[in-house]
Amino acid sequence: MKQTWRWFGPSDPISIDEIVQTGATGVVTALHHIPNGAVWGLEQINERKAAVAHRKDGSPSGLTWDVVESLPVSEDIKKQDGDWRDHIAAYKDSLKNLAEAGIQTICYNFMPVIDWTRTDLGHVTPTGSTCMRFDLEDFAAFDIFILERPGAEADFEDSVVAEARRRFEALDEEGRNALAHNITKGLPGANLNLTFAEFRALLASYDDISADQLRSHLFAFIEEVVPVAESLGLRLCCHPDDPPFPLLGLPRVVSDEADYNALVQAVDSPANGITLCSGSLGVNPATDLPGMMERLGGKVHFLHLRNVALEDTRFPGSFHEAAHLEGTTDMVALIRAVLTEEERRKKAGRSDWCIPMRPDHGQAMADDLTRVQQPGYPLVGRLRGLAELRGVATALGGQLQ
Repeated sequence: MKQTWRWFGPSDPISIDEIVQTGATGVVTALHHIPNGAVWGLEQINERKAAVAHRKDGSPSGLTWDVVESLPVSEDIKKQDGDWRDHIAAYKDSLKNLAEAGIQTICYNFMPVIDWTRTDLGHVTPTGSTCMRFDLEDFAAFDIFILERPGAEADFEDSVVAEARRRFEALDEEGRNALAHNITKGLPGANLNLTFAEFRALLASYDDISADQLRSHLFAFIEEVVPVAESLGLRLCCHPDDPPFPLLGLPRVVSDEADYNALVQAVDSPANGITLCSGSLGVNPATDLPGMMERLGGKVHFLHLRNVALEDTRFPGSFHEAAHLEGTTDMVALIRAVLTEEERRKKAGRSDWCIPMRPDHGQAMADDLTRVQQPGYPLVGRLRGLAELRGVATALGGQLQ
């Protein structure tokens, strides 16, 4: 596996110098400042490459930009509305510029409106470290009583609605604002300043789009961009829904193994692949992650390795982000399956036998607790996760880069 680290660019509170110290050899980043639907220019891409390649003092960092995460798919493309055809053309141009810059792996997602959802960004664990958490009743309290989304109550069981009402009534204005802030933190950067009225309107724009229709839009998108990616020697890899069940009345179409099978079969190409995120997919207790890696491994272009602890037997249900070796997912079995796939690729002569991996998220601990940081992306917590994953892979005889 290639050891990578997500970096949010020059504004990230974690520096390139610190990433070098983690032992990672590659960086996962994106041009977050460019609006969705616009072209990533070659000059801007090369500027980011140079930032990754140098320490603060100008000396070489030894790091390379290995994966784009993400090249966003606009809401217009997802809905096939507005300027969606122009946005697809811009997407193709961005792919061409990334290829010219030598970057081959591009992660994207097809989640409507919101990229990830948590109700608590600093849940305190028994050790005193903090993590991100999703609480179903708290989410229902937001959806039904704070956002006041039409029809929201019908999306939850009666017992969940009753507890959500009790919790909402117990919250003061500060608590309600904090819950809304946590949930809307997963909005893409361009949408962070939406008012509730604008947020409701954006959700309502999907009212007439079913899961089947959204899936058809996804397939139409990859039918357009995958041939371009293949001609350029690129690998596109779709990230799963996070969490992998419907929220806010929105359809979900990349939530489980069946969805991924449909995706890779829709356009049969080495450029059409998967981001296997053990944290997102692992929220569903029915997901067999090692088995999924065995069955779909040839299509896995990028790995997010993180763990979640499921808090009850419901699905959908509540969960929190556990330490990398302590959650519900058998991380050792999953890494064993990854290494088996890499060995298979080597024997087949595939140039992409070494799959880029990053320690996805992490629990904030030690100095993390006093540092400014992106939610879910602490320095020490991810360093611990990377060290643990590296240790497992080494013990299993894996080749790490």
